[in-house]
Parts: sequence; C-alpha cells; structure tokens
Amino acid sequence: MTTQRTAVVTGASSGIGEAAARTLAAAGYHVFVGARRLDRLEKLADEIGGTALELDVTDEDSVDAFTAVIPRVDVLVNNAGGAKGLAPIAEADLDDWQWMWETNVLGTLRITKALLPKLIESGDGLIVTITSVAALGPYDNGAGYTAAKHGQAMVHRTLRGELLGKPVRLTEIAPGAVETEFSLVRFHGDAEKAAKVYDGIDPLLADDIAEIIGFVASRPPHVNLDQIIVRPRDQGAVPGQFSRRS
Repeated sequence: MTTQRTAVVTGASSGIGEAAARTLAAAGYHVFVGARRLDRLEKLADEIGGTALELDVTDEDSVDAFTAVIPRVDVLVNNAGGAKGLAPIAEADLDDWQWMWETNVLGTLRITKALLPKLIESGDGLIVTITSVAALGPYDNGAGYTAAKHGQAMVHRTLRGELLGKPVRLTEIAPGAVETEFSLVRFHGDAEKAAKVYDGIDPLLADDIAEIIGFVASRPPHVNLDQIIVRPRDQGAVPGQFSRRS
C-alpha cells in the first residue's frame, strides 16, 4: 500500500500559502497547513482534506509542537514571512526590523531545520522557499524587508550546497508584486494605503505563484529548479520600478 505524499505549507491562512495548499492538495498531497489564524486554517483544511495546525514561526515551542505531529514530509513550502513599514533607514523602526528578521529568516530556519530529517527520509524531498525580488536588490525605504529577504535567501541557497548528495531538492521562488494581504500587513492594517500599491498595474495573483509551486513539485527527482524569478509585466527589474496606467 502506497503512503500518500505529504506537503507542509507555512503561512497558509491566506494569500500564496492558501493557494499553494489548494494546488498541492489537488495534485494528490495530504497538506499540513500552518499559521496563527487557526479558524481560517481549519476552514481551508476541511475544504482540501488536509490538516490544520496552529503555527507561529517566531516561537520555538510552537514550531516544535507543529513539526512533532507531522509523520512524513515530501514537500515543504516556506511561505510564512512579510514586511512591516516602509521607512528610510534614518527613521527605521527597530521593532519592525526585528519582526521581519524573526519571521522571514529565523522562521524559515526553524521550520526547515526541524523538518529536514523527514525530508531526507522521504527519499525525494523538496523545499520551496518563497523569497522576493527584494532578495535580489535594494529599493528606497525598503532596507528592513530587503535585508530580511536577502538573509532568508542566503539560508536557502546555502542549504542547496550543504545538501548535495542528499535526496532533497531546493527551489527559491522570488515573486514581484503579488496582490495579497502583504501590503495590508506592511502598512499595519491601513487598507487604503495598501490598495494604492497596486494602483495602475496588473499585479500577480496568489494563484500564479501557487501554479509555479505545483509545477516545481511535479518535476522528476533529478530535476532541480534552483531559482524562479516572476514579476508582473508592469514591474521592471528594479523592485520599485512600475509602469502605471493613469
């Protein structure tokens, strides 16, 4: 009897994480979804036949409890993360920087470290880390987020070399502007300010990124898609560069 392949998705209560969970479930995976908003997770898990588990990637005890009850891991999607604030370095809010570092960098490290033995044991593990085009270069007022995303990307890219010879593949997906709750979090719940980020452009959608995750997970074991950069047509190579229609 074949054991069902299992996927773990962090930050799955909305946006890219939720969409990724739906895509992987449709591909036949049993999906463990983790996030802090358990009510949303349980609704999602019911819809996709998955398992909802409360998770705060900034809390070691929460990560330990989350990973301890997952018996098998074939795919890990490190999606939990985000930005807070959009201030120049001279006006940096250290609490925002601390949150971004804890969530994006150490959160990814905690989950990956805890689940790595199970990924190796699966015989064909896959780690997908959702970074950002902010992991590729700077933009004005974005140093807190770009620093965190560069840090997260370095954890992922370093692990790629450290795991050579092990049955684990690693893919970094670096999206540009995706219309999710990202900007709502960045601007501390200011919906009007968040909506203006996407004025005049056609941003990516969470489903666009989820479709790429599904494609990556469907590749045969010898194929490693190292890095995928995806932007909306209206976004240039520089993270803050957009062509906006009036």
